[in-house]
Amino acid sequence: MSDDLAHINSVAEDTMNKAIQHMESELVKIRAGKANPQMLEGISVDYYGSPTPLSQVANVNVLDARTLTIQPWEKNMLQPIERAIIASNLGINPQNDGIMIRMFLPPLTEERRKELVKRCHAEAEHSRITIRNIRRDAIEQVKKLQKNGLSEDIAKDAEAEVQTLTDKFISQIEKHLTFKEKEIMSV
Repeated sequence: MSDDLAHINSVAEDTMNKAIQHMESELVKIRAGKANPQMLEGISVDYYGSPTPLSQVANVNVLDARTLTIQPWEKNMLQPIERAIIASNLGINPQNDGIMIRMFLPPLTEERRKELVKRCHAEAEHSRITIRNIRRDAIEQVKKLQKNGLSEDIAKDAEAEVQTLTDKFISQIEKHLTFKEKEIMSV
């Protein structure tokens, strides 16, 4: 029985870690005024009929604090890359000069900063919900074990462990959110 409880805890911890990693990757995509190649990470380009990640068809570099350059490996990929960036709804217009694509990041207005903070809060809330769902599933598994003969005291202790784990990961979400909010709001 204790092996089952350890397994439930380890699975819950692993999936909670994955939820935090997912939130981190989503927060990185939300720009904070500085050019960052990871902003373009989720963009897929139509490469001869199949959707391909932008990083696999072009080189993405930071020219300066507010400029990204995208150098496709094939010249005929300029148009599909440009279309994919426009369709991704980043709020940045790519400029194609026939050789490479430049993206000039405009300085963030106060309104845009608040909008980005709202997106960060929404992403954090999504992660909180995910972690709570993982907690619920783990506690349900503990209750099933209790029905199959696990003592009530051990079940309560296991539920408390799962709750402690949940609290730990929720506080990590809050730390990430606070950091990102500070990064966005600093001018």
